[in-house]
Amino acid sequence: MTTTASDTSVDLGSPLTVPQLQRASAPLEVLAGQAVRERVARGRAYLRTLVDDDRPVYGLKTGFGALVGYAGRSSAADQCDNTLAHLGAGQGPDLPLDVARAALLVRTWSLAQGLSGVSAHVVSGLAAMFATTFVPAIPRYGSVGASGDLIPLAYAAQALRGRGHAYVDGVRRPAFEALTTAGLSPLELDGRDALALVNGTSVTTAATALSLASIRASHRALTDLTCLLVDLLGADPGFADARLISAFGHAGAVSVGESMRTTLAGCTPSGTRALQEPYSIRCAPQLLGAAEDALRYVDGVVAADLGGVSDNPLFFPDDDLVAHGGNFFGQPAAYAADVLAMVTASLGNVAERQLDLLVDPSRNTGLPPMLAAGPGQQHGLQGVQLATTAFVAEIRRNVLPASTQSLPTNLHNQDVVPFGTQAALRSYDLAGLLRLLCGSLALGLRQAAHVGARRPTAPRCAALLDALAEAIEPVDPDRPLDEDVRVAAEVVVAGEW
Repeated sequence: MTTTASDTSVDLGSPLTVPQLQRASAPLEVLAGQAVRERVARGRAYLRTLVDDDRPVYGLKTGFGALVGYAGRSSAADQCDNTLAHLGAGQGPDLPLDVARAALLVRTWSLAQGLSGVSAHVVSGLAAMFATTFVPAIPRYGSVGASGDLIPLAYAAQALRGRGHAYVDGVRRPAFEALTTAGLSPLELDGRDALALVNGTSVTTAATALSLASIRASHRALTDLTCLLVDLLGADPGFADARLISAFGHAGAVSVGESMRTTLAGCTPSGTRALQEPYSIRCAPQLLGAAEDALRYVDGVVAADLGGVSDNPLFFPDDDLVAHGGNFFGQPAAYAADVLAMVTASLGNVAERQLDLLVDPSRNTGLPPMLAAGPGQQHGLQGVQLATTAFVAEIRRNVLPASTQSLPTNLHNQDVVPFGTQAALRSYDLAGLLRLLCGSLALGLRQAAHVGARRPTAPRCAALLDALAEAIEPVDPDRPLDEDVRVAAEVVVAGEW
């Protein structure tokens, strides 16, 4: 595969993409071209004119949040400390490192649009960080996603200043030491720089985007695995007929139906199955299609977030305007992440139900129970099925929408909050469980072929089975299968077969 510049670098002059956020987990070249540098400089120059202006400017001359009615500190350096110190109240385990890096890439892009009034060296310093393996240690709990991800981004800002903790090459250490090891200098910030770093929904956006990418990959994998299940069982693929699905009238179902017909091309029914398959097979185009429609909605929200500026206030030099408002309010991503959780629950349920069908001799066209090579002497997929039941239960327990749970805080300054950060990180966790459910079903399909299922008659289905068989030995005799589930998930989610 040919590598292009877009594969190895990010241009802050162009909108971000989800694949770029995924690549940010490793060292990445981040480019701030002339146009970016000019607009950042213009925004900063305009900010300087406001220092002696009699107009009130939030955070520049004031306290923060509910204390906006009080004067801030007179020194710009002290105002930075005033911003960040009180936000050091996060708790819990550190965010996954890919989320932390992706969040900072989102934040860097927003600041690079020149509407935040930040110093030029802030953007260049952040860009330099991405060329290294430096990752701020950011506690998971503390954000309500309303005035941006204040607390988690404050930890990121402090780590960039050499305070708190950070990771280099995956090792957690004091932040100053991590900066030195990475060859970076501590970032110097004034009050506006510090506020701009924290006053955005970058953690929420990043986690939602990474969740979307993972769930989309699992959705594609489950579509392919459903086809392989149909072919191994000798079921009739007529449930995916183009005329039937077109009459259903939903764009997502039409798209999924087309994909399934491509994968099932050449599939010949065995004639031994019932006229109509259980819903987990027969209704797959409709269910997976509804998920596709929902994912397209999330695609739009994520694209808008990645192409928008999240901060307060914003500075428009050409109009001599300081605009105070709510562009740091993460409601769109909160809704989108909640949708992702619901999609995950439905997809996970289908994967678990298909595996249940596959291990049941009364429904799997006579294959042995639990797909055991020697039932009783061996137990095949019995442990894996137990685990999938637990995975589905865990997903269901976490699907309650976070976006509906608003609680007032900050002396009722933040009297409504979206809880988008919770929604996004929860969806990130559930995406990992969905991937394991796909891997469990894939392992079951590979084992079914070993214990008597027919050779797939559709070339694409046969290729998928061969890819699984090459990566995973048959379960004969029994062995621990935790690693096999993860390997199977990698094969089907990658889709390179």
